[in-house]
Formats: sequence, C-alpha cells, structure tokens
Amino acid sequence: MSIAGLSEWLASPQGEYVAAWEQARHDQLVADIFGFNALQIGMLECDLLRANRMPLRFACGREGGEVRSDWYRLPFAATSIDLVVLPHALEFAEHPHQILREIERVLVPEGQVIITGFNPFSLWGIRRFLTRGPAPFPWRGRYLSVMRLKDWLALLGFEMQLGSFGCYAPALKRPLRGRGWRWVEQAGERWWPIAGAIYVVQAVKRVHGMRLIQPAWRDRKARAKALAPVVQRSPEPLSVQPHPAPGGARARRAAGDR
Repeated sequence: MSIAGLSEWLASPQGEYVAAWEQARHDQLVADIFGFNALQIGMLECDLLRANRMPLRFACGREGGEVRSDWYRLPFAATSIDLVVLPHALEFAEHPHQILREIERVLVPEGQVIITGFNPFSLWGIRRFLTRGPAPFPWRGRYLSVMRLKDWLALLGFEMQLGSFGCYAPALKRPLRGRGWRWVEQAGERWWPIAGAIYVVQAVKRVHGMRLIQPAWRDRKARAKALAPVVQRSPEPLSVQPHPAPGGARARRAAGDR
C-alpha cells in the first residue's frame, strides 16, 4: 500500500517544509527508545528511524522498503517489534482501525508507536475543508484529531505518553522562509500551540499483569489454618499465704508458754 501523490508533494516547498519538521521531531523521539526491532510503515522517502540505535531497523511498504507488504496484514510474528513509526497512514487509509490493530498485535508489551498526522483544527484543516471535488495530496485525506486518535488507541490498550504540534505557517504554495518563517513558528508555539498543521503523538502498549491462580488444595489448607481455634492456657491458681500474727515470733512463743 502506498499513498498516491506523496512523493511529488514531498518534493514541493510545502512538502519540504513539513518533512523537515517531522524529521527533526522524530530524531528527538526515537533516539531514546531502545529494543531490538524498529519498523517504519509508509513514507519511505524519509528515514524517520535514522537516529534510533536498535540493531534491526527496516521500512515496510507495498512498492518499496526492506519489507514489501500490505499494511493491513503485516508479515511479523505477534509481540516481535519494539517500535513502530507510522507517518501519515491513518488519514489516507480505507481501514485505519485495522492498521492500528495490526500494530497492537506485532508490538511487544511496553512497545511504542509514533504516529504522525494532519491536524483538522488548523489552517491546513480549514484549507482541506474548503476544498471541493477531486483534490491532490494532502487535501483528500480524512484528517483525525488527536482526541479521536487517543480514544482509538485507548480501546486497543495503548497509553498516550506525549504529543506535539508543528508547522504553523499557512498552507501556501511557497511557505514563508527566513525570519518570517521563524516568527510564525515561534508565535504559533506560544499563542496557539494546538493549532499546528502537523501533530506527532507517542503511545505505549500496556499489558495488565496476570493474577496467579493457586491449586485448590492450597486454598483449603490456608482457610483451615486461618479458622483453627487458638488454645489458651488457663491461668494457674494463686497460692494464698496466711498473714503473720501481730507481734511476730515473740508473741507466738509467749502464747505457747501460757
């Protein structure tokens, strides 16, 4: 599976603007994720795993990459991948839920997924909403909000760790450059941080611990021991010593002489 028009768009000024931000953000995120196997699904024009240090890093695509496969049926064993990078695949797929289910299947417990998408609540999202008729990439996709993506991930047992937005310049054919570009980015990060055209979210696959079920005979033995009566020792009788007669020993001897 490949996204039609993606390669041509990445070669345009708009695509270069977005790809530069996404590459820098992924370099920061994947550098501190460790394991053995890392997988990038789609957007093979950019190596988003280049800063990662896992021994096995490979890309998966239908027409290229180290592994050629359909994204809906990944050719990997269950719980065999430590990191999955998923750039701009869900909003251009017919069945995005199936892609997420496959990622959940192949990830190890505590494995991580990094998802990139277009933000519908941005200037780029408004541009897509106003587009009518057949549209080229990226205006024909079904943009997913971060909140909806968070709900989908939670249903599959993922816990979102962090997210960030970027690319605050308007959707112009030739984005601003130089000081104007930097000013727009700085103002967007400060004044409207959730209105960036692109978002990157990082989530972890959580697997709840299992409860060990012990044999029934151990439970019966424990209950019998817990209900056993406690034998109490009866207190020993106290011996009462007679009080000495008044006057002591002399008085007793005097009484005896009488």
